Amino acid sequence: MSNFCLCVTILVSACSVVQSAVIPDGVLHMECRERYFMVTVDLSFTGEELRFEAVGENNVYPITEQYGAQHGYTVQVLPLKGLVELRASYVSLHTENKDDKMFMFRFNLFVVRDDEAVTYAMNETCFPSLPWSPREVTCEANYMEVNIRSDVTCSSGTSKDDWNALKTAHSSTTSDWQVMFQQGETKHLPMTLSEASMQGYTFYLTDGRLVFRTPYGQPHSLYSEVNGVPVEVVQVTIYSRQSWVVLMVDLVAACSMDVGLSDGIHMVWETPDMLYPTFSIVKVAVGLDGDLLDQLTAEEHGYMVLKHDSVFQISVPFDADGRHRKSFVNDSLFEFYIFHLYFEQILLDEDQVETRFRLHRTMATVVQCPIFTENRTVLAEMAFTIYLGEVPEDVVLVAVHLNGESYGLPFATQSSHSITKVTYANNTQGYTLKVPFAHPMVEEKMIKEEAVLQLLLHIKFTLIILPENTTYFHQAAFTALAPHLSSLDINASCLDSGISFTLALHPSNHPWQLAVCSTVLTTELAAQHGYIMSNNRPAAAAGCAALHDRLHVQREKVIAEMFSQTSKNATLKGFSGTFAISVQHPDSSEVHSCFTKTCQFSRSEYILCSTNSWVTVTIDLLTVINTGVDPARTHLLDKNCRPKETEGTRVQFSFSLNRCGTTVKVDGDTMTYENEIFFTELVSTSVSKRLMVRCSYPVERHPDPSSSMTFQADTTGIGTIVRKDREDHPTGPSAAHEGRRPLHINLNPIQRFLNHIRGQYLQGFQLRVTSSP
Repeated sequence: MSNFCLCVTILVSACSVVQSAVIPDGVLHMECRERYFMVTVDLSFTGEELRFEAVGENNVYPITEQYGAQHGYTVQVLPLKGLVELRASYVSLHTENKDDKMFMFRFNLFVVRDDEAVTYAMNETCFPSLPWSPREVTCEANYMEVNIRSDVTCSSGTSKDDWNALKTAHSSTTSDWQVMFQQGETKHLPMTLSEASMQGYTFYLTDGRLVFRTPYGQPHSLYSEVNGVPVEVVQVTIYSRQSWVVLMVDLVAACSMDVGLSDGIHMVWETPDMLYPTFSIVKVAVGLDGDLLDQLTAEEHGYMVLKHDSVFQISVPFDADGRHRKSFVNDSLFEFYIFHLYFEQILLDEDQVETRFRLHRTMATVVQCPIFTENRTVLAEMAFTIYLGEVPEDVVLVAVHLNGESYGLPFATQSSHSITKVTYANNTQGYTLKVPFAHPMVEEKMIKEEAVLQLLLHIKFTLIILPENTTYFHQAAFTALAPHLSSLDINASCLDSGISFTLALHPSNHPWQLAVCSTVLTTELAAQHGYIMSNNRPAAAAGCAALHDRLHVQREKVIAEMFSQTSKNATLKGFSGTFAISVQHPDSSEVHSCFTKTCQFSRSEYILCSTNSWVTVTIDLLTVINTGVDPARTHLLDKNCRPKETEGTRVQFSFSLNRCGTTVKVDGDTMTYENEIFFTELVSTSVSKRLMVRCSYPVERHPDPSSSMTFQADTTGIGTIVRKDREDHPTGPSAAHEGRRPLHINLNPIQRFLNHIRGQYLQGFQLRVTSSP
């Protein structure tokens, strides 16, 4: 609290030299309010030594703390506004009153400047528009005041004629006016007005009102709690015996002494509704800094006016207009709040006579600033999104530290990180910081047990408090888990030559593995099986498996698995191929996600050699002979093996290598199965052609051809279609001889992918048709 200690000395005696001067513009503000006159002066102008003086008819009267409380003046320093304020009651002692309608004030402001005392005159005339109520009670910051009008009928039976007599008696030097104070059931001995004045009490008459004023804490005050709320009550009777008539006026001032309490959102002040038990409350208004709002309007502005167990609770929101606040640092960031509460009740007594009750209270509290950070990261955005909220209005963000690296605001235009600011209706501010996962200051940590990559970002926000430029740091740490591959940007497309995948993986030490049928994909495996991989910047498809440069194939593990239809699904129109990439844990090989792409491949001629002895071949007979041929009459070496499907000059055979007269021979490390397609020419020519169909398999992966075991290969075969000239029309492949330009159907990398297919499935991935010399 020492941060807000403002030392202002209210001078009691003047310096040796006094000068009259004109106060500069902009440092003084004077305003006539409904029940008081207000003066505020800028402390930067007055300095710490100042004094207000009330100017009377023949003298000036320094407004000290005691003098002001007794005669209707209140001086307060407003440190958060940098002002000193003087409030003077319309019925203060030295105010010139004309029929309770015009009030003329004259004051001096006395300051010391350059060791010289300077006096500034301040004069103002006020004409309050609010009519006076018959009875008005004011609980000021430093005194209680009651003033009643002449036509109020008192409980003692005082009438207007009695009032006129009272006024005459009061002005008479021979009057014997007495006052008697009562504390609860205790009645004190009467005292004269002079004696009462010497004890700090004030009684006097205006043209139409009797005024009683007392400072707080007087010996005759009654302190008590009413429904749990501290209350100070002063009850006095003023009376005079004139001839055979006794004039008596009862005056009661009762004020709640509650200082207010914070509930974290509001400043709550309480007052009993039974301060005046015989009165009923007909209207409530509340506000700050002398501005009143009716109850409905106040509640629309966030106030709460509630009644619990005969206690009024006035809750003022921390962001209410007119509240004053200041941020300060004491290890943590705190906020100092000051509320100058202004409260009014309109009361009616049993005779329906109105009493206007008004109260001024200054409430103060210190709360810890609710500044906070919130992780609003969305993994799909591949960036940290951090929100810094509830930043007070006098606090400014000037820098951000990312894992120890400082970045001043505003950020450089080319920065990959960014920040945006929003100001809210309650005058707080919010900042949204975005830092990409790929930012060089983001730390990465692989957690193999959970198969995730943890991204770490420690942020230190540097804020300064204005205008002192006091520094405060707000720190927070955030983590994010690298998303599964299924949430990354993976695109697949069908090409004439195969299926292309583009994967954007981040970061380089991504914990997942990729493999083909339990075989980890490496550059060697890719070369062996015809996968074409590349690292592109930016990401782009290239061949069969184009990878974004954030995936380093040499360090990452790839699992590729082929799924396809059996050869029965291969038709004259072509065949379909499906390529799958699945994601596995590097240790357990547990599959976490899988990505597949199916493409339809169309070729006029092709041959598929499966692992389960089945061969499918499609050929256009027009490439063999152009004089005409009947496709339905074509057959293999076994004349019973006829085409599965024909269309025009195209035929498709699908047969087992163990049937249809297929022959086998071993040549080095290759085992080749061979059959021939026979056809009948419609027009005989001197030169005829032969169509040879061959499937070759690696010897080390194929059973002995003499074995009786059922054909079953671990890898798919390499199929070829060979065209030969026929000179003597042999009946078998032994008579075949090579032509000059045989056509090879090379299913690279389809046939290479098929090397990894188990069982009866085959997979088409890329079809490449080449014509060899």
